[in-house]
Amino acid sequence: MTGRIEARFAALRAAKRGGLVTFVTAGDPDHETCKRLIRGLPEAGADLIELGMPFTDPMADGPAIQASSQRALRAGASMRRTLDIVRDFRGHDRETPIILMGYYNPIYIYGVEAFLRDAVAAGVDGLIIVDLPPEEDGELCRPALAAGISWIRLATPTTDDRRLPAVLSNTSGFVYYVSIMGTTGTKSVPEAEVRQAVARLHRHTKLSIVVGFGVKTPDDARAVTAAADAAAVGSAIVSRIAAKLDANGKPAPGLVEDVLGFVRALADGAHGA
Repeated sequence: MTGRIEARFAALRAAKRGGLVTFVTAGDPDHETCKRLIRGLPEAGADLIELGMPFTDPMADGPAIQASSQRALRAGASMRRTLDIVRDFRGHDRETPIILMGYYNPIYIYGVEAFLRDAVAAGVDGLIIVDLPPEEDGELCRPALAAGISWIRLATPTTDDRRLPAVLSNTSGFVYYVSIMGTTGTKSVPEAEVRQAVARLHRHTKLSIVVGFGVKTPDDARAVTAAADAAAVGSAIVSRIAAKLDANGKPAPGLVEDVLGFVRALADGAHGA
């Protein structure tokens, strides 16, 4: 059976356009505002949604996403409430794929079996767990695949041809190519290197390739989707959320509308408009 992720990339290929993957941290800046924002993303042009699982020590993330995780936790975010956001979204949208992205610790604390059961029930399509390498596939990867949840792996500029088979083993949904080394949101995407990397990855896999880390503007998104299947934007979106908070850290009027307007511009770039 074709899942939502595969169906969405098939639709993008049929339309001959690139896709936009948007990242928002679950519960940022608060639970209800996040629900409204997530509900509005598909109409604004998001083709797939990554929902960050708030964590106290997101070591692979840059300052913007770290701050979003802290805001969410202060507002009462938890794994149970993250799944509630997915469940709420599925009440409005049965087609847009949702991928949970983050670290293993919150899932381990929740309990792998309980997490996978509740994630499937909520409508989660895939997982990106940045701190579980292929050598640890027995922890979560294989159980997730058995439960029908795609396991999406990261490839980086230092993932050479000897390492790629291990990275691509058990990978499904798509491959997420990290276009720059370092933490998220701190540098700009190197267009020429991305073209070369995507071509190399396609020699090893038929999976769709999504490029993220460094995609900040509509022009960045347009450049990425000239080579890859989709562009992923995270830090620029959560920075937009932060910019619309008042002095007390509360959402200012128009926050959701402002962020969705920015997503529309990114979507125009990714879609080649």
